[in-house]
Amino acid sequence: MEYLEKARRVLDIEIFELQRLRERLGDEFSRAVRLIKEAVEARGKVVVLGVGKSGHIGSKIAATLTSTGSPAVVLDSLNALHGDLGMVADGDVVLALSASGETEELLRILPALARFQVRVVAVCGDPGSTLAQNCEVFLDVNIEQEACPLNLAPTSSTTVMLALGDALAMVLLEARGFQKEDFARFHPAGMIGRSVLLRVHQIMRPRESLALVSGDTLVRSALKTMTDLRAGAAVIADDGGQLLGIFTHGDFVRHFQNDPKVGERLVADLMTLNPVTVQQDKLAVEVLNLLERHRIDDLVVVDEQQVPVGIVDSQDLTKLKLL
Repeated sequence: MEYLEKARRVLDIEIFELQRLRERLGDEFSRAVRLIKEAVEARGKVVVLGVGKSGHIGSKIAATLTSTGSPAVVLDSLNALHGDLGMVADGDVVLALSASGETEELLRILPALARFQVRVVAVCGDPGSTLAQNCEVFLDVNIEQEACPLNLAPTSSTTVMLALGDALAMVLLEARGFQKEDFARFHPAGMIGRSVLLRVHQIMRPRESLALVSGDTLVRSALKTMTDLRAGAAVIADDGGQLLGIFTHGDFVRHFQNDPKVGERLVADLMTLNPVTVQQDKLAVEVLNLLERHRIDDLVVVDEQQVPVGIVDSQDLTKLKLL
């Protein structure tokens, strides 16, 4: 238990510092958002600077900004004065990270940056530091205590810095109208990209694979149709093709426990009326939401006239790498 208590102490300290950061947010944060938004909309980018642990946090912030529609690059502080300044262009915003605001390697770059028409946003913990005094916008990430028991290893300070970077990226995302479809364009190989880019008709089992039966079909006949098509459910429609209900293997098992002769009953007597459906032209991500929300394994796909045109089996989503 001693280990757990120490771990909770670390988390408590970091949570406390995050709460302090939340209370400090003000006009300077809004100014930083506006600067970056204007730069990005003018085809500029965010140049992230940091050394040591701040540099690692800077890389994560740059990656988050880029993946959510605000292009960002990491400028290596050691190589900046040896050619890497070539990645900086007029109109960019420089996001400089330093807990103390006195990091020597970072401060050496400031005079060179002054030759460019860039806006500097400082993320540091000392408003009186050299960095804070040589920026256009100062974002305060001061802490009272590191979570390190020696109060030395960057812990609370890096957590606060990272959280502030997340806040910048997420507010920018909303301010620029960044949507799921935009996110998917930047993540086409991931699960999110596939679920957002794909449409339901691209992932469903088509009508010819649908165990489609009428309401006066016997349960045993419906089961045979399901088995022949390797389907987990039978979809019941009326004479006009309109959806009436659904009957699953799970339904059969539950009824069989109370009635061994359930196979001789009409499927219409045991089906689930008004099953959950999805339109064939909807995004695949809607399927994931519906399956999770209603805790079902089979989702009937319909057209605009509520005619069944396919079915989505949750087992297929694993093969498609959507789950």
